[in-house]
Amino acid sequence: MTPTPSAYQPRHRGAPTPAEPAAAPQTEPPPAHIPRQGMAAASALMAGGTMVSRVLGFVRTALLAVAIGATTTMADVFEKANSIPNIIYVLLAGGMFNVVLVPQLIKAAKASDKGAEYTSRLLTLTVVVLGAAALLITLAAYPIIVALTYEWSDAQLALGAAFALWTLPQIFFYGLYAVVGQILNANAKFGWYMWAPVLNNVIAIGFIVVFIITFGSYSSGDNQAAEWTTRQTIILAGGHTLGVILQAALLLWPLSKLGIPLKPKFGLRGLGLEQTGRIALWTLITMMVGNFSSLLHMRLVSGATAVREQLEEGAHLPGEYAANIAELIVLLPHSVFVLSLATVLFNQMTAAMQDSDISAARATLNRGLRIFAIPVMFSMVVFVVLAGPIGRLFSGTSAEAALAGAAIGQLLLIYAVGLPFRSAQFYLMRAFYAAEDAKTPMVVTCILAPIGLAITYTCAALLPTQYLPYVVVSLFSALNVVRTVIFHRIAVRRWGPYGLDSVVRAYIGSGFAAAASGAAGALVLLALGGFTGGFAWSSIGTAAVSCCAVVLVMGAVYLILLRAMKVREFGEFMDPVARRIPALARLAP
Repeated sequence: MTPTPSAYQPRHRGAPTPAEPAAAPQTEPPPAHIPRQGMAAASALMAGGTMVSRVLGFVRTALLAVAIGATTTMADVFEKANSIPNIIYVLLAGGMFNVVLVPQLIKAAKASDKGAEYTSRLLTLTVVVLGAAALLITLAAYPIIVALTYEWSDAQLALGAAFALWTLPQIFFYGLYAVVGQILNANAKFGWYMWAPVLNNVIAIGFIVVFIITFGSYSSGDNQAAEWTTRQTIILAGGHTLGVILQAALLLWPLSKLGIPLKPKFGLRGLGLEQTGRIALWTLITMMVGNFSSLLHMRLVSGATAVREQLEEGAHLPGEYAANIAELIVLLPHSVFVLSLATVLFNQMTAAMQDSDISAARATLNRGLRIFAIPVMFSMVVFVVLAGPIGRLFSGTSAEAALAGAAIGQLLLIYAVGLPFRSAQFYLMRAFYAAEDAKTPMVVTCILAPIGLAITYTCAALLPTQYLPYVVVSLFSALNVVRTVIFHRIAVRRWGPYGLDSVVRAYIGSGFAAAASGAAGALVLLALGGFTGGFAWSSIGTAAVSCCAVVLVMGAVYLILLRAMKVREFGEFMDPVARRIPALARLAP
C-alpha cells in the first residue's frame, strides 16, 4: 500500500506587501516562493508532470506483470521489497519534512541569504540521518522481511531479503528527493519536483524491458522462484533503485542554479523543530499511525504468497501485488478529480473559518460533497462494470493471465464500492484542518486503527490465509464508511447542519445516471465477450480496446442523462473546465 500523506497543509500568514506608489517607475519582483509565470502556469506544469508520471506508472506496472506475472510468488515478493522503502521513509521522516520543515523553508527562502544557512542545515541533517538510517535498515533486510510478511517459507524469506538488499537504500534517495524538491518549490521552481518521477518510471520501464528481452516473459509453466538468479534480482530490483537514485539526482542540477551557497552545516538550531506546535504534532501522529497500520494490514495480505503454491488454482488468489494495483487504479479518479477540486475548495473553507463565517464554511463543505458525486459515482460504476478487463490490463501475458486479471478485478470491485465514502471522508476531514483542528482526525485515526487491526488479525486466526486479502481490502472500504459517518456527526455537532439531504440527492441523481450508463456499458462488454472469457480477455490489447469502447458508451449515456435530469451538480462540476474550454459549456444543463 502506498502511504497517504496528510491532508493538512500549514498556512503561512504574513502582512501583505504594501502597494508601490503610483509614481514609482519599477515594481518589486515577486517573492521567492511565488512563480514569475503565475500560479496558473505553475499548476498546469505540475499537473502535467503528475499525469505523465501516472500514465508511465501504469505502463511500468503492466510490463512488470508481463515479466514476472501478477498473482505469482515473484510478483508478491518483489512488490513487498519495493514498497517497503517508501513507507519506511514516511514513517521515519516524511511527516516531519512535510508538516514541520516545509513552512520553515518558505520562510527561509524570503531571507536575505535566500535561506542558505537553513537549507545547508536541512540538507546536512537529511544526508546524515537518512543515510545512517538507510544503511542500518538495509543491513537488517532479513529481519524486516520476516516481520512484515505472514507465513512465508524460508525460501521466500531469503528471496525477499535478497530483493530488499537492493531496494532498501531507496529510503535515503526518497528523502533526498523530497527535501530538495521542497527547497525548489520554496524558491518557485515547481516543475522539477513533479516531473522527476517521470525519469524514475522511464528508467524502471527500461530495465523491465531489458529483463523481458534477456529472460523472456513469465510463463505459467515456469517455476520462477526456484530458477531465479542473482542477475535477475540485480536487473529488476537494482533497476528500480537506480530510477529512484536518478529521480533524486536530477533535482541537484536546478538546486545548484538557485544561487544559494550550500555547504555542510551541522546542528538543529534554526530548523524550527521547537516551533512544531500542536497542529503539526497531531498531523504527524495521524500520518505515522495510518502508515504503520497499513504496514501491519499488508503483512496479512502477504500470506497469500505463502499459500498460493499449495493451491491447485493458485492464479485465482490475489496477493500484495494485486492489492496494490487495485488501489492504484481506484485512486486515479480520486486523485484527478476529487483532490484537485478539494484543494481549491479547501482554501475557500479555510478563509471562511478564519473569518468565523461558519455559514460560508458549511456552504463550501456542502458544495464540495455534492460536486464530487459527479465524477465519483461514474468512476465507481465504471470499475464495477470493467473490474475484470481492467485487471486483465495488469495481469501479464501468461496462460493464466485471465485468471490473474480476474483476481485483481475482485479486489478492484471491493475497493470501488467504497470509493464514494473514501472521497467523502477525505473532504470532511479537510474541514477540520481548515478550522486548524488536527486533533480530531488524529483521535479518530488512533481509535479506528487498532480496531481495524484487531478485526483483521482476529480473522487471520479464524479463517484460512487465502481469504485474508479480501478481508483486508473489505475492511479498508468499511473504514471509509465509518470515518465518513464519524466526521459527519462531529462536523454537524460543531458547526451545525451543512445540508446532508442535498448531498444525498446529488449522489442519488448522479448514481441513477451512472447505473443506467453502467447497464449500457455492460451490454457493450457482453458483446465483446467480457462476461464469457471472449475478446475482452484475450490479451492486454483487446482488454484495452474493450475498456475504451465501454467507457465511451458509458460516458455518452451518463452525460445525456445528467443533462436530461438537469442535475445541477453537473453544471457546477463543469464550470471550472468550461472557463478554460468554452465549447464544453454546452454540455452542462
